[in-house]
Amino acid sequence: MCSDRLSIIGGEFAAPEREAAFQAERLPETRRHARLIFAAGAFLYALIIGSDWYYADRGGFWETFPLRLAIMATSMASFLAARSVATFPRLQGILLAWALVTTVAVAALCTLRPTIDPFVTLILPAIYLLVIPMSFRWTSLSALFCAVALLTVHVLRSMPAMPVALVASVAVVNTALVLLLVRGNRLRRMEWMAAEAGRRANDELAENRRLFETMFKAVPIPIVVSSAATGRIASMNDAALRFFGIDGSEALGTITTRDLTPIQARRRVQAEIEREGTVRDLEIPVHSAGGVESDVLISAEEVELGGELCVVSSLVDITNRKRAEQAVREAAHHDALTGLPNRALFQVTLDAALASAEAAGSHVGLVLIDLDAFKEVNDTLGHEAGDTLLKEVARRLAGTLRPGELVARLGGDEFVVISPCEVDAEQPSCRLHALAEEIHAVLSLGLPIAGRTVVPQASLGLALFPEHAGNAADLFTNADLALYAAKGAGRNRATMFTPVLRVRIEERVTVIREMRIALQEGGLLPHYQPKVDLQTNDIVGFEALARWCHPTRGLLAPFAFADAFDDPEIGAALGRCLMRQIFADVAGWVGAGLDPGRVFINLSSAQFAEADFAESLLADLASAGLDRDRIGVEVTETVLLGGHGDRVAPVLETLHRAGIRVALDDFGTGYASLTHLKQYPVDEIKIDRSFVRDLERDADDAAIVAAVLQLGLSLGLAVTAEGVETPAQARFLKGQGCACAQGYLYSKPMPPSRVPWFLANRPDLAFDTSLPTGELKIA
Repeated sequence: MCSDRLSIIGGEFAAPEREAAFQAERLPETRRHARLIFAAGAFLYALIIGSDWYYADRGGFWETFPLRLAIMATSMASFLAARSVATFPRLQGILLAWALVTTVAVAALCTLRPTIDPFVTLILPAIYLLVIPMSFRWTSLSALFCAVALLTVHVLRSMPAMPVALVASVAVVNTALVLLLVRGNRLRRMEWMAAEAGRRANDELAENRRLFETMFKAVPIPIVVSSAATGRIASMNDAALRFFGIDGSEALGTITTRDLTPIQARRRVQAEIEREGTVRDLEIPVHSAGGVESDVLISAEEVELGGELCVVSSLVDITNRKRAEQAVREAAHHDALTGLPNRALFQVTLDAALASAEAAGSHVGLVLIDLDAFKEVNDTLGHEAGDTLLKEVARRLAGTLRPGELVARLGGDEFVVISPCEVDAEQPSCRLHALAEEIHAVLSLGLPIAGRTVVPQASLGLALFPEHAGNAADLFTNADLALYAAKGAGRNRATMFTPVLRVRIEERVTVIREMRIALQEGGLLPHYQPKVDLQTNDIVGFEALARWCHPTRGLLAPFAFADAFDDPEIGAALGRCLMRQIFADVAGWVGAGLDPGRVFINLSSAQFAEADFAESLLADLASAGLDRDRIGVEVTETVLLGGHGDRVAPVLETLHRAGIRVALDDFGTGYASLTHLKQYPVDEIKIDRSFVRDLERDADDAAIVAAVLQLGLSLGLAVTAEGVETPAQARFLKGQGCACAQGYLYSKPMPPSRVPWFLANRPDLAFDTSLPTGELKIA
């Protein structure tokens, strides 16, 4: 460092603050040295005075006595004064004062005792240079002053032969001593710097050691230091002590790596160290002092500590991570509700089973299972009851399996079984039929749920590889077709796939193809069913329903061409076509002076896929010259839960703000109808016809209808009942506060051309729903 530079002249530190630090640190030693000089001076002059006293009779004693007494007294006073000196400058001042007094006294003595002049002239400056611990400047000045003073005495005593030789001698001796002083100064300071550097290094080493030990103890990752030869544990940090359950580091002397790590794991670690020289993130098991096993990632290095080869190992506990990963894998491949394999694991298993069967020339059966009337369980008993039923069905299905078979839940109330048919290789379909019978048998046992006994029933679709399909996708499709055939044949039965079931797919393709033609040639037209106010019997609106004038099959209702609505492209085009016709019809009626009320349009999932659907509807409405209070839209839960569910809410919100009324159709039949009332801007709810149909005979249906009506009144929503076919139903609904009704009691859906006649003649008023049996009203 620059502050450590030594001056060429004097050998002291060039930086004053550095020199001051050196002198301050050495002050105790300098003070002891100075006091020793003072004490020696006092003692020596005491001896001299005693010696002169002995020879006092020879004369001259009393002449020199005061001077020697002054030197002795000055030395004693300096000795006492230096005892409490706290700084080097003050000590140096005492030394200078002592040197000055001593020099003057000795010079005076030389005038009285000429015989001591040459000796003292040579010795006293040398003593100053070599003995007095002052700075180089004051040491040199004091020695120079002493030499000059003593030489002056010689000059004054007129000894012309002696001064020249004496001056030369003094000059030579003192020059040599000055050089010696400079060298001594340099050596002392270099020694001090070396000692200081050593102390600093030791301090840093001690600090680093303390820091290392602190870090070693505080690191949250377990660290173990063990002997490479014996496995003895030399040290552990606090995290390792906690991890292994060891009570204090004093117990380490009795523990080795054999107590904490299985032999196979130790061999793996040792082999890795011997091969690579280090270990990085090697997964091994370890166990604590209490025997609890954990999984860790170990990293290890061989190091030499205190002449012994040791292994320093760090551990990362991955026990919880592995459990979490296992849980994630389990969740990724198993159904959360039932614990059965899910669709992903089913697909992997099916692919593997088909590959194995193809290689072995064997067969694989697929059984697709769909619970019948599961929706009714959810609707009547609640979703918790539905979940209980699904878990029990899963347990029963799992109990029917043979080794090698798998049952999975695909979602909802749909399950599937994979059954390798090696056992019945000659007639593989026999195993599928036997399995289907067993499934029906175990499901037919009733179980109590929510205070009622539920008897699960299921429709089953069966398909066989390779007889019915050569790959997994076709096999599943064929089983699905067989399942639909089972449902269509009355449910609660099993149907084996046959090629004729493929006709259903062809029909779907045919419907979509023919619908394209109908859209181009105008084969679609809306029909309208009136909505009646139950309190006033006024027509408050219509529901527009799609009809298809098929060239060979006649007039078809929507269920006959439902596949067209599901197709993204055709469904959207079909919706646009009907919407524009409906707007034109309503505009024509209004223009003719009729009041059709508000006409509701049913929306499909495909329409919500259009980015600008809401804006397009409002633009078409404006082009037709209609007020927005003439139109409403209806959506079912199928639409709300469809593939474009994320777009439903913003579209309905836009229409609602624009004044288009929103109705929730088929209310009460879905999984989350109440949730939809909160999630979407609903103005009106429509009670599904399935509840209205039997409300006269089924107390549960009547209670459900009454509850829905009460819910609507509580929420400020209008309620319309669908499927009203008898005056008794109308009276019940009216009595319960239902606002409006639709159904055959008033009119079947009618073509646009009949609506004006219906509005003008009101044939539905021929029956008075207030009478007990709905007799003809007589004016």
